[in-house]
Order: sequence, then structure tokens, then C-alpha cells
Amino acid sequence: MAGSIIKILVGKPGLDGHDRGAKVVALALRDAGMEVIYSGLHRTLEQIVASAVQEGVDVIGLSIMSGAHVPICRTLLTLMKAKGIEDIPVVVGGVIPQQDVSKLTQLGIKGVFPGGTRLRRSSPASAPLSPSRLRRSGFTTSDHAEGKAQADSKAQQPRQVVSISRGLQRRHRGQTGL
Repeated sequence: MAGSIIKILVGKPGLDGHDRGAKVVALALRDAGMEVIYSGLHRTLEQIVASAVQEGVDVIGLSIMSGAHVPICRTLLTLMKAKGIEDIPVVVGGVIPQQDVSKLTQLGIKGVFPGGTRLRRSSPASAPLSPSRLRRSGFTTSDHAEGKAQADSKAQQPRQVVSISRGLQRRHRGQTGL
């Protein structure tokens, strides 16, 4: 199973309704060869952790535009520890001031992507979370998918991302700046 596709959950915690960036990143990660599950808007941290457990994800990514990234990440990591999934890497992106990057990494966040981060960092060749880089550092999908039935993993397709992809393609066909 070490060669399996990496599965990432992209979550939007809290009341923030700005999800265009999360959707664009979800599509870039999918295009980089990952299976992406998008949680949708207005999820509680408990819901995000429950989804991570249910889906057997390899990575959790949060999109936070509210400015509450430090307490949100602290609480998420506490909830993850309580559920026994504290070894799943967490990355966060959004409106994150440079002075908070070190605070987040000290908490245990594995990747911080402030607004304006180029998508090229999410491409297969250069992304910190690209399948090739994760595998080179010894990370395998089996680390977090133990006990998950093989039929389940084949049946679980990134449903929302597919519909997001089609919607974005229709709305933004020919436009630049995504």
C-alpha cells in the first residue's frame, strides 16, 4: 500500500464563508495526484476530526481566513490527540501573518501557506505535500489507513471535489488569476 494515492481532507472551520481559495487548492492537489475530500463550509473542528477518522486521511489541510488560526490549530491538534490521530500531518493556509508562522510550526503544524502562496508550491515537482516528497521522507498512506477495507477506499471518491471542479471550470473558463 506504500504506493497508494495520498488522501487529504481540506477543511473550512468556523463561520468564515470564503472558500474559493480552498477549492482552488483542492483542485491543485487533485491535479497533483492526490485524492481530495473537501469538507464544505462552516464545519466544526469536531466534524473535521470525525471526517478525518471516517475517511482514513493521510493529511488534514485547513483554510482559515478569520485570523483565529492559532487557537483553531491548537484546538484541532488537541482533538486529534484525543481521537488517537495526532500523527496525521496538518497544514494550514489562509490569512496568516508572517509572525504567526513560527507559532503554528511550534504547535506542530507541518506546513503553513499564507495568502498569496503560489499554487506552484502545490505542484507535484515542488510541493511539500506532493506524493513524491512525502514518500521520499518515509511517509506512506498505510500509516493512517490501517483497518480500512480495501473496497471502502475504492468506493470513496472525492465527491465534492468533482462537482467543484466542474463548477469552477464552467465559471472561470478562459479567465486568468485562479
